[in-house]
Amino acid sequence: MKVTTKGQVTIPVIIREKLGITPDTEVDFLQEGERIVMVKRKEATQASHKFKKLRGVATVKMTTDEIMALTREV
Repeated sequence: MKVTTKGQVTIPVIIREKLGITPDTEVDFLQEGERIVMVKRKEATQASHKFKKLRGVATVKMTTDEIMALTREV
């Protein structure tokens, strides 16, 4: 396996399928002595990405200040 000029490598399909690595999956690289190990991040650290997909999909035609005023009304 070769590293590209951008420092990229292709993760073989069998490994991606076995680990459930899909586009947008977060991974970390850990050094263990002379080895570098890639690990899939735990789901809890990816929670913010679930909301990232929703960014910009609201259809309300209100400003942020108007929405905040509604949430603070008594």
